[in-house]
Amino acid sequence: MFLPATRKECRALGWKRLDIILVSGDAYIDSPFIGVAVIGRVLVDAGFRVGIIAQPETGSGTDITRLGEPLLFWGVSGGCIDSMVANRTASGRRRLRDDYTPGGRNDRRPDRAVLVYTNLIRSHFKQTRPIVLGGIEASLRRISHYDYWSDRVRRSVLVDAKADFLLYGMAERSAVELARCLRQGGDPRTIRGLCYLAREVPPETLILPGHDEVAGDHGAFVRMFSGFYRNQDPRTGRRLAQRQDSRYLVQNPPQPPLSTGELDHVHELPFERDLHPAHRARGEVRALETIRFAIATHRGCYGECNFCAIAVHQGRTVHWRSQESILREAGVIAAHPRFRGTISDVGGPTANMYGFECGRKLERGSCPGKRCLFPAVCPSLKIDHAPQLELLRKLRQVRGVKKVVVASGIRYDMILADRKNGLPYLREVIRHHVSGQMKVAPEHCVQRVLACMGKPGPESLLAFRDLFSRLTEKEGLRQFLTYYIIAAHPGCTLGDMRELRRFARSRLKTLPRQVQIFTPTPSTWSTLMYLTGRDPFADAPCFVEKTVRGREAQKAVLTGDGRRGGTAGTGKDRRRKRSGR
Repeated sequence: MFLPATRKECRALGWKRLDIILVSGDAYIDSPFIGVAVIGRVLVDAGFRVGIIAQPETGSGTDITRLGEPLLFWGVSGGCIDSMVANRTASGRRRLRDDYTPGGRNDRRPDRAVLVYTNLIRSHFKQTRPIVLGGIEASLRRISHYDYWSDRVRRSVLVDAKADFLLYGMAERSAVELARCLRQGGDPRTIRGLCYLAREVPPETLILPGHDEVAGDHGAFVRMFSGFYRNQDPRTGRRLAQRQDSRYLVQNPPQPPLSTGELDHVHELPFERDLHPAHRARGEVRALETIRFAIATHRGCYGECNFCAIAVHQGRTVHWRSQESILREAGVIAAHPRFRGTISDVGGPTANMYGFECGRKLERGSCPGKRCLFPAVCPSLKIDHAPQLELLRKLRQVRGVKKVVVASGIRYDMILADRKNGLPYLREVIRHHVSGQMKVAPEHCVQRVLACMGKPGPESLLAFRDLFSRLTEKEGLRQFLTYYIIAAHPGCTLGDMRELRRFARSRLKTLPRQVQIFTPTPSTWSTLMYLTGRDPFADAPCFVEKTVRGREAQKAVLTGDGRRGGTAGTGKDRRRKRSGR
């Protein structure tokens, strides 16, 4: 059964009034990969009555008023992708397609959806219950941030939206604590993972440079973001405050991640793995094809690529589900009436990060000023592919499962670093879990550009390519590597892209076509470089191509067509962001 999206569905459940109404920029897909669906299921599991309003019409009150007013709070999310990323290409053009909208036409999600939906609620419900922002759009815009589409530093989305609270990160526990607190008439401002506005700074708070200062001073922006980033680990993160206007944005320390048992429980809630019937008349939702029969095995990423916000949103520490839970989910999928035998993906932000972590990090938090995989794999991270190797073998034995695909992308440097189980893992994946192509993301080949990205050098890519080719040939299979590339990243010149073209032709023997123009999204180090023109790690200037013509020209070096836009949330971007809360 879906969570109610209409009055009729509420009455069928015997619910006269809802405790919580969740509003989303996506169509309502009931899946463990869709943040609003997960939060809704978790809240219902905790005893609350929850309804969902998906992609409400913004020109009238018809949609936003159809479930009435909640007793506890409104939850507002732009969806699984920041609405500006969903609606605009890296060159600023309006996207024609949206993978999270029925029929695929990009005509339902407004720009800056979190602001629009919050204003829509307030225009039809005066003095309403608290409005709580969540999801990736709110999470990554919770402090002053550079906004690429307006080319300026904007205030916290909590201030601009005039909302009451903001829950950041993977907010299942925070959402339940907030609901319980409001039901009991308590003060939610002590909840971890929550942001709020205050006239005074609470005790023992780290004060970041204020908005007016960072909006006009790149040095202050660097200091602000550095302090913000350093305090995202739940074991070591402090409470933060930043002056926004006459008030301070207060960010409480992050929530501890869910335990294995809690994560198992979330993923085993009774998701329909389908589009809500109210949307079906408008057409299919393309994203559902990717996630309907996929399994998430873990959260977090210790890759910390500078252009990726996963470290800020999901965390730098990897946490995983039990094999037993994953196998039970595979059994549920196999029994689904639409299942045809293929589990489309088993993984997470990166597939081969399942089942191991650095012991020091688990006990004491992430190392300040040090990364797990860059510039090389840290010796303290004992990479071990044995847990995932065992899991994949067990998944193939689930009754009704004919094929298990690993589609999330693989860190090839980790395979090479695992001297014991890296080779057996790769052989197993090539033999059983590749659907014609394996996706890897070198992003570039020029060392200076890779350093700005936080990615390893080309030597490991070439070593992996040779290993993949030998094993594939030995298995007698026709499979190949697909390379993901970023053009116009800070530090990258047109000459660097030409060098990449030469490298691809001479060393990779192919010309990559999966090329994205770098999009400066909030709360990443790469966006900081784009704004400031400096590499904060080398403390040196770096070239930044900011003209549309120059950025498209860099892409065109590989594709021959730099003017083509794209579909919101396709390919690698969708897989990285589809779990956003």
